[in-house]
Amino acid sequence: MGAELQTDIVVRPVRDVDAEALGRVHAKSWHETYDHLISKAALEKVSPLRLAELWTHWAVQGPDFKMYAALVDHEIVGFAGSGPARDRDAPRNRELYFIYLLDQFHGTGIGQRLFDAVVEEDEPLYLWVAEDNPRAHRFYARNGFALDGAQHTEPFLGETLTEVRFVR
Repeated sequence: MGAELQTDIVVRPVRDVDAEALGRVHAKSWHETYDHLISKAALEKVSPLRLAELWTHWAVQGPDFKMYAALVDHEIVGFAGSGPARDRDAPRNRELYFIYLLDQFHGTGIGQRLFDAVVEEDEPLYLWVAEDNPRAHRFYARNGFALDGAQHTEPFLGETLTEVRFVR
């Protein structure tokens, strides 16, 4: 783990007023995460405004959903979400939907704080992650997850992305 940030870090529930900032961070983190997996042309179609519209909906989900944002010096730099399983053949009742954190904050402990905010200690759940995302694979392994052999190919920005499933 990298050096801790010497700054004001807050991890708190997502609010509906966060939608625009979350849309910007979501779009930027997709560029940073998937630039080696998805074409530049496809990534250029990512609209922070469209993602903000999605966040307007996600921010007001019911109590079974946990959506948290990480702020550094009052600016959103990452987010995480978990909730009821979405797959018919889900190996657990709950799913970690996503954790995205801007590259410049990797290794600071913020990703772990986001994870801890949306996942109960030792909670059984599963997640899907890009097959070619070794940093994320190491993070989830450190948090007690293991690959269960399941994988699928998802449409992503008009292309395809192979994801693998981790379970704990």
